[in-house]
Amino acid sequence: MHVLKEMSVEKTTRKLFIESYGCAMNFADSEVVASIMAENGIETINDEMEADIIFINTCSIRDNAEQKIRHRLKHLRHNKKHNRNLTIGILGCMAERLKKQLLEEEKLVDIVAGPDSYRDLPILLREVEEGHKAINVILSLEETYAEIQPTRLNSNGVTAFVSITRGCDNMCSFCVVPFTRGRERSRNPESIVNEVKDLVSKGYKEVTLLGQNVDSYLWYGGGARKDFDKLSEEEKATSVTFDKLLEMVAQVEPTLRVRFSTSHPKDIHDEVLYVMKRYDNIAKHIHFPAQSGSSRILDKMNRTYTREWYEMKYNKIKEVLPNCSISCDIITGFCSETEEDHQATLDLLRKCPFEFSYMYFYSERPGTLAARKYEDDIPEEIKKRRLSEVIEVQHESSVRLNKAQEGQVHRVLIEMQSKKNADEWMGRNEQNLKIIFPKEHYKMGDYVDVLVERTTTASLIGKAVSS
Repeated sequence: MHVLKEMSVEKTTRKLFIESYGCAMNFADSEVVASIMAENGIETINDEMEADIIFINTCSIRDNAEQKIRHRLKHLRHNKKHNRNLTIGILGCMAERLKKQLLEEEKLVDIVAGPDSYRDLPILLREVEEGHKAINVILSLEETYAEIQPTRLNSNGVTAFVSITRGCDNMCSFCVVPFTRGRERSRNPESIVNEVKDLVSKGYKEVTLLGQNVDSYLWYGGGARKDFDKLSEEEKATSVTFDKLLEMVAQVEPTLRVRFSTSHPKDIHDEVLYVMKRYDNIAKHIHFPAQSGSSRILDKMNRTYTREWYEMKYNKIKEVLPNCSISCDIITGFCSETEEDHQATLDLLRKCPFEFSYMYFYSERPGTLAARKYEDDIPEEIKKRRLSEVIEVQHESSVRLNKAQEGQVHRVLIEMQSKKNADEWMGRNEQNLKIIFPKEHYKMGDYVDVLVERTTTASLIGKAVSS
């Protein structure tokens, strides 16, 4: 492997196509990459056939995600055959996890860059131009890309992501994120507020604060969260926690709708709920991933809470924010899961109904705590059967909760044209529910009061009653 070295990068006229997979953080990271490339004279375009650089920003959270990337690379062989000068790079979590394997197994891959090495991409490109394969997957305790203004890709000009944390310290036993994105660190709150102000000045109407564990945000001057305990009491007293940051962002512009994702239940402190209640422009929706309804399985997952605690916290959210929608993540078929454990999950879904959930069966990820400590001992057919039962219960909740919205008026922010009907708009209310209604004279970015007339599992359908 050629040693990476410092060098100046000349402006070029090369064209870049970026393809993103996985979580919202990956899509936000791609916008950071596009900005870095633009600073080096490389234009990001939407047509991969015109590009001479293709970056694939990858996800490793489940095996299926990685297989999609492998399949995609097979298709790119055609592009490479017709353009010998085409540079292909693998970015993100899969790059960090597999490292040199990607260069050795996927012969057409030229660059492998982990989530903390995007500033070095212009240098890595020069390495490739000199005839070498290039790799940088070094994880950082400080990198947050705080001062980089992302280039908004495929933007509707209405909604935008703002990254506030990177990495994760939770070490859930099933999860590969701590190994692919490193230690948890937070971004300077001033840079976050400035980015939000810039988005407002450009006409954006909604921002979503992003992080692998967004509600654990903690700014004390920079560095890893794990080092916070080393500070003096005076230093700790001046720190900025997530509830304080959320309030700072909400105060930027009263008409700007503010969301956040993704959360860990243990970090949704009551202070966060009271800030959400205090500000009308903070959306009343919390992603609250349970993963399982069994305390035994939650312990094996290293989730640090019990089923009873989770129910208590769910009820607290509903007490403080009665109209708050709650979404969830569920994993079925985790190591040693019994039918009793599975029934406990179904029971949780009935006692704590969610507007929607992301539901998967367990996929062992190499290198995780679960892969090292536990046997993946649930047959796939049982995993799939249990997953279908989870989906069925969630479907019942979604139908019931959506049905309860009929006859209600919701404030909707128009985000895009409906995918099914060119004469209709799609927007979301503050509970993050999709609402479809006729276009009439309204335009993207408008707030519209919509009366819900009927519902489906996934959407509310109605008509505008005022602007």
